[in-house]
Amino acid sequence: MKAMILAAGRGERMRPLTDDIPKPLLTVAGKPLIERHIEALVSAGFTELVINHAWLGEKIEAALGDGSRFGATITYSPEGEKGLETGGGIFRALPLLTGGDENKPFVVINGDVVTDFDFRSLLAFQQTLFDNFSLDNLAHLVLVPNPAFHPDGDFALEKGLVKNTGNAHYTFSGIGVYHPRLFADISGDTFPVAPLLRQAMDQSQVSGELYKGLWVDVGTRERLHEAEQALVGK
Repeated sequence: MKAMILAAGRGERMRPLTDDIPKPLLTVAGKPLIERHIEALVSAGFTELVINHAWLGEKIEAALGDGSRFGATITYSPEGEKGLETGGGIFRALPLLTGGDENKPFVVINGDVVTDFDFRSLLAFQQTLFDNFSLDNLAHLVLVPNPAFHPDGDFALEKGLVKNTGNAHYTFSGIGVYHPRLFADISGDTFPVAPLLRQAMDQSQVSGELYKGLWVDVGTRERLHEAEQALVGK
């Protein structure tokens, strides 16, 4: 199974840090955000990676190269300076992620989070759920307890299914497994992925899990500092 790192965000709230450096290359505890993801994915067995990029994307390619120094193969999906939003970025990269196999799921992770989530569990998930087509699962999302900046969360989690409504809502971590069928009816090129997920949730086609370990969304300079503090001693 291949993995995609979303690295096309402009990082407006991180300016001026991101005026000359793409957000995925910002360093946390001495190492670029995106390199932490690559190392964790390779350690878990994901060696075929796809990275999309937009703002200053050439700097990402120059910094990471073909991935060989990480023990991986990296393929890039350029989107132009403005980007295609999350859904559009994944949709454009589908041929790179599936090789034309419409039954081949893949992992997606936001490039601007810091986490110690063990990606090996997603390989196990793929083998047990996506191989059983009778479940008709279109996605599996990793949720986390709501951080202070997002107290209302995104989705509910009940008996292993992610739902739009429910008693307790959690925050989407930006980590998930997607089936190509999630994008089957798409005709545009720039769109968010959340509406597709919510539609699938209404059909009980999205499973999920709650992760309570290290997770920080590095969306502001303050949270960049928070991530630095969280990684001290790790």
